[in-house]
Amino acid sequence: MTTPHQEHTEHGTHRHGPACGHNAVSHGDHLDYAHDGHLHREHAGHWDECEPAGHTVHQGHEHVHYDECGHAQVRHGDHVDYLHGGHRHAEHEGHWDDH
Repeated sequence: MTTPHQEHTEHGTHRHGPACGHNAVSHGDHLDYAHDGHLHREHAGHWDECEPAGHTVHQGHEHVHYDECGHAQVRHGDHVDYLHGGHRHAEHEGHWDDH
């Protein structure tokens, strides 16, 4: 589940793609790019915020992420998400959430 359509008007002219330098995360039928603490997706000629809504616990996530765990880190609002297994994980109240 994601938040309703919200255009990222401050995105500027940067074009995300395989060599843009930002982490790409598969999200349903599209790719999101982690940039400036947000997830962005291309939509109808512009870039939208593509943030998850709700709280989804990642069941069975036994790996503990930390600064040197080997997974890419993505700044996300007031915390850090870790890219792992094609999605983002965030520590939350003693467990890991899927973002």
